[in-house]
Amino acid sequence: MKKELRHLFRMDKLPHIWCPGCGNGIVLRTIAQAIHESPQLDLDKVVVVSGIGCSSRSTGYLNFDTVHTTHGRALAFATGIKVADPDLHVFVITGDGDATAIGGNHFIHAARRNIDINVILYNNNIFGMTGGQYSPMTPQGELATTSPFGNVENNFDIPKLAIGAGATYVGRGTSYHDKLLVSLIKDGIKNRGFSLIEAITACPVSYGRKNKYGDGADMIVQQKENSINVKAAEKLGPEKTAGKTIIGELYNESRPEYNDLYNAIITKMQKGETC
Repeated sequence: MKKELRHLFRMDKLPHIWCPGCGNGIVLRTIAQAIHESPQLDLDKVVVVSGIGCSSRSTGYLNFDTVHTTHGRALAFATGIKVADPDLHVFVITGDGDATAIGGNHFIHAARRNIDINVILYNNNIFGMTGGQYSPMTPQGELATTSPFGNVENNFDIPKLAIGAGATYVGRGTSYHDKLLVSLIKDGIKNRGFSLIEAITACPVSYGRKNKYGDGADMIVQQKENSINVKAAEKLGPEKTAGKTIIGELYNESRPEYNDLYNAIITKMQKGETC
């Protein structure tokens, strides 16, 4: 670990407990790097919230005020924290199952409100920690403990879901493209509103092994080969981007943040004005 990042971790909790080859440690490091490279952040006012799952173990390793909550409820807790103290810098670390399955309703409404929360969503295409069940991000036809003959459901496109719900900053990277992830998270921090960064990460045990994708290194190589930066994709025809993962900044549009609107109403009430 880089020396300049050590103060951002609870070093006594390391090494982490993730499986060999898991990409979660890489993604966690990109979050710490992005925070380190964002001098506008007061580290004493950073709060990191997580739910349940492999990704949600991340909060235990970060040296901030952290909250490890119940399954799917990270964004509900984070919303309460941000409304209670709008000056806090609130991050949510969640997974594809935690955020878009049991937590799906919280996800779309936090985006709809455009509340100033930075969400880093680890997408490993599976419920890795809780038994290897298929998640809303498991591709159609792929195997899981709950789809031994192949998943019949279509999977979400998380960035499109976030944009459609009202997020104002959306990006996607992979554990291979770690420098891109750092840049996207930093830009999400700058956005005053709901920011969603999808971080595609490898699960070589619960997902890769069952679907014969090889080990963690093999799966990271696949991330490299199957991804196209959005700027390059814009110059290519749909036939050359079909089946590829588009990475980079996918959406960035400013609109009023939830707490700003809410506090404006409070100010009017205090002045005796009518809305």
